[in-house]
Amino acid sequence: MSGFDSNPFADPEAANPFSDPSVQQAAGSGQGGGQKAGGLDDYNPFAEGNQTRPASGSNASTTPLVPPPQPAQTQPAIMTPSEEPPPPYTQSAAQKIDTSELQRRQEELEKKAAELQRKEQEMKNMQFKDRQNNWPPLPSWFPLGPCFYQDFSVDIPLDFQRIVKFVYYLWMFHVFVLFLNVLASLAYFIVDSNGGTTFGLAILWFVVFSPCSFICWYRPLYKAFRSDSSFNFFVFFFVFFFQFCVYVIQCLGITNFTVGIITGLSTVRNSIAAGLIMIFIGIFFGLLAIISFATLVKVHRIYRSTGASFQKAQQEFATGVMRNEAVQNAAANAASGAARGAAQQYGSGNRY
Repeated sequence: MSGFDSNPFADPEAANPFSDPSVQQAAGSGQGGGQKAGGLDDYNPFAEGNQTRPASGSNASTTPLVPPPQPAQTQPAIMTPSEEPPPPYTQSAAQKIDTSELQRRQEELEKKAAELQRKEQEMKNMQFKDRQNNWPPLPSWFPLGPCFYQDFSVDIPLDFQRIVKFVYYLWMFHVFVLFLNVLASLAYFIVDSNGGTTFGLAILWFVVFSPCSFICWYRPLYKAFRSDSSFNFFVFFFVFFFQFCVYVIQCLGITNFTVGIITGLSTVRNSIAAGLIMIFIGIFFGLLAIISFATLVKVHRIYRSTGASFQKAQQEFATGVMRNEAVQNAAANAASGAARGAAQQYGSGNRY
């Protein structure tokens, strides 16, 4: 069987692992009489000081083994200070911050602060100086002068200037619609002789209600936001609600004292143009009613958010009445009269 397993073309001695002389010598020393048989068995290659191979018999090699190379001893890395100065610091592209936006915002804040300081100074100065009336803006040659002082940027806080200006423009639109109401009433009077009363009342409303609406519901609102007055808020709510009811009546035109949608529909039979004008004015009054109701609700929300109350309004009313010079003089005269009467009664009682 060995003939089939071996390579016929290979060297028979090259494939034999026992053909090595060192192996044969070691095997011979182990079989030769047992001399120094324990040399190979007692050999410890890890023992200290063992620098040579174990000797076996007389033919043992005395060539010392080469010791393994020892790692070179290196000193720890110590950073030595460099004598050269560090390079100058330069900002990288990532470290550069664009400060133009910050500077612009800073300038805006400074301008606003200067404006607020200027307004505060003006208000302080106006407390000691009499402010000249500037409304209505009448020319100098006009026989009548301005009656009120009005400046939103000075009197009204910044948070409430928008609502006060809106009510002011609403009053101007109210006056414009009253003027159109005069024209519509004139058209109604031309078409129907029964419209004379309506035309006369339209003129009266335009002449009387234009300044009265300014004094009765716009100026109370202006003073309410100017001085946070609960009393003026209540005056505005009462009068403006009444104005809202009048707008509804004028919009519908349910009576012969005003033009409106119902009166305009009945006039269309006689004159289409006059009827359409009256209906158009009625729509304007309806628009005023809607805007007035929304304004009333918004002002009431602002009023409730300020912490005002009816008790505060009563206190302001009482304080305002007592500060009135006429009321003070009347109270002083009444007190002095009561004191004189009591003194006279006391003197007459002592005589008896």
